[in-house]
Amino acid sequence: MKDFWKMLLAVLCGLAIFGFLTILFFSSALGASMAASGGKNVVLPRSGVLAIDMSAFTLAEQEKPIPAFQSGTPIPTVSLYKAVTALKTAASDPGVKYIFLRTDGNMSNQASIEELRKALAEFRQTSGKPVVAYIESPSTGGYWLASVADKVYMTEYQGSTVTLTGVATQSIFLKDLLDRFGVNMQLIRHGKFKSAGEMYTRNSSSPENTMQLKAVVNSMWSVMRADIAASRGITEAAVDEAIDGLKLCLPEDFLREHFADAIVNRSELKERLASIAVAASFDDVQFIPFPDYVAAKSLPNYRAKTKVAVIYTDGEIVDGRAQEQVAGDRFAAVIGRVRADSTVKAVVLRVNSPGGSVLASEKLKHELDLLGKEKPLVASYGNMAASGGYWISNNCEKIFSDAVTLTGSIGVFGLVPDFSKTAKDVLKVGVQSVSSNRHGDMWSLMRPFDSAEYNYMLRSIEAIYDRFTTIVAEGRELPKAKVDEIGQGRVWTGADALGIGLVDEIGTLGDALAYAATAAGINLDETMVKGYPEPLTAMQQIMQMFGSQNPQEEFVRSMAKPQVIARSPYEINVY
Repeated sequence: MKDFWKMLLAVLCGLAIFGFLTILFFSSALGASMAASGGKNVVLPRSGVLAIDMSAFTLAEQEKPIPAFQSGTPIPTVSLYKAVTALKTAASDPGVKYIFLRTDGNMSNQASIEELRKALAEFRQTSGKPVVAYIESPSTGGYWLASVADKVYMTEYQGSTVTLTGVATQSIFLKDLLDRFGVNMQLIRHGKFKSAGEMYTRNSSSPENTMQLKAVVNSMWSVMRADIAASRGITEAAVDEAIDGLKLCLPEDFLREHFADAIVNRSELKERLASIAVAASFDDVQFIPFPDYVAAKSLPNYRAKTKVAVIYTDGEIVDGRAQEQVAGDRFAAVIGRVRADSTVKAVVLRVNSPGGSVLASEKLKHELDLLGKEKPLVASYGNMAASGGYWISNNCEKIFSDAVTLTGSIGVFGLVPDFSKTAKDVLKVGVQSVSSNRHGDMWSLMRPFDSAEYNYMLRSIEAIYDRFTTIVAEGRELPKAKVDEIGQGRVWTGADALGIGLVDEIGTLGDALAYAATAAGINLDETMVKGYPEPLTAMQQIMQMFGSQNPQEEFVRSMAKPQVIARSPYEINVY
C-alpha cells in the first residue's frame, strides 16, 4: 500500500511539473507573438500621411506567420495583394492626405516592386493625391520604385551609397574546387540553355548561358529604364547615359540629371512634408505606417457567399508534405479541397516558383487539370514561374505575368555526385561494394556511372523533356517544334515571354483576379478573395516543431535518392 501511495504521489508530481512546463512553454509562444504584433488591434488616426517605408516590411505572396520563439521584433511581411488593395482604398479614403514613400533598404523582389509601382501610379491617377519620395542611398530597384512619385527629394548629406547602376547577375562555378576535393558531378540534361548544373561541371559559363543571361538582364533593365524615363520626363537614352557614365554619384548629380526634384536636409524635408499636408508644423502631421493601414483596411468580406481562391505556389516544388515549400502531396490535397468547395467559383494560381521535383509537378498538374475542368482557372506569375512552375500552370485558361518575371526554362536535368575520388585520394578511405546485380550500387555515389547507366538516366531525361514540351504545346496551343525551339531550358522575362506565346498578358495578381471573377460571372467586389494554403498559426508552428523530422536527416535522404529536376538554373533579384 505504501508503494502505491509513493507511485501515485510521483505521478501527480510529474503531471504537475509537466503542466507547469506546458503552460510556461505556450505562454512564451503567445508572448512572443503578442510582442511581435504589438499585442493590440491597430488604431489609425482620423487623417494623416500614409508612410510607406520599404525597409520596415517585406512584400510577400502571403503574410508569413511570426515564429513562435523568435527573439527581438521581426520585420513583418505584407501580402502583395493586400498592399495593392489597401492602396486602392487609400485613393478614396479622405483620411489619407498623400503618400510619403521611402525606398532605401528595400527588401522586396523586382516583380513585387513592379506591381506595387503600378498600384502607386494608379493611386496618383485616380485620387489626384501626390506621392512624395525621399531617397538617401538609392539602389536600382529602390529608385525604380521611387521614380513613380510626383516629387523625388534627395538628401543633401554626403556619404550615401549609390548602387543605381543597372541590372546585373553573377554566376559561381565550382568545378575546379570540386576537382580539388575529388568530387565528380555527373550532369545529364536536355536543353542547351538548362544551365543549372554548370555551376558544378564547368569553370566558366557556356556561350548559351551567357547569351540568355544577357538577354534577361537587358529585358529587365528595358522595363525599368522605360518606367524611369516616362516618370521623370527624360529620354531612355538620357537614363542610360547617366547610368553608363557613372554620373549619379553625389546628391547634386541627381538634381542635374533630372533624377531628383530637390536636394533637402532633414529640416527642409519636414517643412515640405508639413506644407503638402497643409499642417502648421511637422509636429502636427500624423503618419500612418503602411503595414498598419494594410492590416486595418484589408479585412476579408465575410458576408460574401462566394469566393475566388488564390492558390499560392510560393517556393521550390518538392516531394512529400513539407510545410515550407510547395510539397506535391500537401498541395495536391489543397487543390482537391478547393475544387470540392462549392463556394469557390473561380481560382487564380499564383506562381512564384523556380520549379523542382518532376514527380511533384506532375501531381500538381493532374489536380489543377481536374480543377480547370470545373471552374475558371487563371495563372498569375510573380517573381518566378520557371521550369516546374511553368509545368504546372501552362494549361490555365489565361496567364498573366509581370514584365520582369522569370519564366519558361522548359528543360530537365539530373545531377548525381560521385565521391569515389574524394574517398580514395582525399580522405584515404577504401570503399568496396558487393551487389546482387550488375548495377546494384549505381546510386551509391561512390563510383561514376558506366555508359549503360548514363544512357539509362538520359532515357529518363529525354522522356520527361518530351512530356514537358508536349504539355506546353497542348496548353499553349503551339506546335511542338516551336515549343522545343523556345524551350531547351531557356529562361525568359515575362516581357519577352509575351512575344513568343508563353504568357497571354502583362498584368498583376489583381488583373488575374478580375479576369477570373468575370469568367465565373461574379462581381469581385462582392466576393471573398481567400488564399490557400492558409498560413500556419502560432499553435500549428509549435506542433510542427514537435512533429518535424531532423532537417539533416532529410538532406541525407535527398542526396541518397537522386532525382530528375525541372528547375530554373538561377534567380535574379534587383533590390
